Amino acid sequence: MKKKSCISFIFIALFGLATQAQSKKWTLEECVNYAVQNNISIKQTELDSKTAMIDKKGAIGNFLPSVNANASHSWNIGLNQDITTGLLRNQTSQFTSAGASVGIDIYKGLQNQNTLRKANLSIIAAKYQLLKMREDVALNVANAFLQILFNKENLKVQQEQKAFNEKQYSRSEELVKAGSIPRGDLLDIKATVASNNQTVIAADNALLISKLSLAQLLQLKDFENFDVIDNTSVKDENNILAQTPTAIYDKAKESRTELKIAQTNLEIAEKNVAIAKGGFQPAVQGFYNFNTRVSYADVISVSNGVVVTSAAPPFWTQFSDNKGQSFGAQLSIPIFNGFSARNNVERSKVSLEKSKIALEQQDLDLQRNVYTAFTDAKGALNAHESSIAALESRQESYNYAKEKYAVGLMNSFDFNQSQTLLSNAQSEVIRTKYDYIFKIKILEFYFGIPIIKN
Repeated sequence: MKKKSCISFIFIALFGLATQAQSKKWTLEECVNYAVQNNISIKQTELDSKTAMIDKKGAIGNFLPSVNANASHSWNIGLNQDITTGLLRNQTSQFTSAGASVGIDIYKGLQNQNTLRKANLSIIAAKYQLLKMREDVALNVANAFLQILFNKENLKVQQEQKAFNEKQYSRSEELVKAGSIPRGDLLDIKATVASNNQTVIAADNALLISKLSLAQLLQLKDFENFDVIDNTSVKDENNILAQTPTAIYDKAKESRTELKIAQTNLEIAEKNVAIAKGGFQPAVQGFYNFNTRVSYADVISVSNGVVVTSAAPPFWTQFSDNKGQSFGAQLSIPIFNGFSARNNVERSKVSLEKSKIALEQQDLDLQRNVYTAFTDAKGALNAHESSIAALESRQESYNYAKEKYAVGLMNSFDFNQSQTLLSNAQSEVIRTKYDYIFKIKILEFYFGIPIIKN
């Protein structure tokens, strides 16, 4: 009995967890955080940051000495020169050589220093690029999130309209049987119900597609069970519209990632010019070389009719006796290199001018985007307030039409027209509400307020 109870408890617990997982609804903060951790574009940008770190290691390596070692071993058969005496002998000998060399840049036109500074700037630029990608993904997620909320509310409105028309159809059937209204009015309402069915299906499909879009941004596969928490409040919590466009633009100049990227790219271009100019300057390199050799062969000679064999000195003795060292400094002065250095400088200067223009253009784009976002946000607020007023008027008009239709003073066609106008007004309120929310988010984004508050 205890075993069965334990199994039942585990089954109920697992079933509860599965039900909870399927019914989980995501908040905007959860969606943004998950997207930042799993989005493919962000992962690719993170790899660019790693590449910048590797480039910095290479720039640091330019300051370190280069060390190389070499060794060789050969067999010489027949007539060849004895490396010790310099005489030609007909013999079989073995020759071993080994060496090592060390080189270090003493002065190279400050190219190594400027390359390191450029690598540090590239790391900063890569971090800004990663931040920009995260901001873009967060903004796209917020837009997709609000699109789901809009589609959910729109579907709810269409379903309520369909349910009301179905009730109206049932009531009209009774009125037709009672002879209060003509049968043609019943057919009009039936056609309206059929149209409502199509509208509900279209709204349901739009909701499914919007969920799919957000699930793809989050890199989720099980989008059919994906859903978000309903949050329909329309509030300018930060009172961003109380700011002037100039104040928002000044704030954006301090915080916007686009400008930081352009400014860093300009500094990188300046370092490229300095690196290229270093090609005109002389280079000094210090060096140290070590080498040694060993030769061993049994020398056979005949003395007074007796064959005499003389062995080569021991290996390590020769290794010590034959060693040699050299060290010094090498000066290299560029005199003419086919205009290579000059062309590199000119090319770098052109890139520098492009970076300056890009920074100016980014500043102009930011100013235009801020003023456009401010105008769009105010326009969206006015549109939403107007849609609310229009809905109130449509509601009153519909209530009046319903009273007239109930007493037979309005035909079904005109009554259905009033219903359609009311439904359109309800949909317009929903559309303008989420349009206003998103445009407020964009304006806050330029003001330095993040999409979500961690």
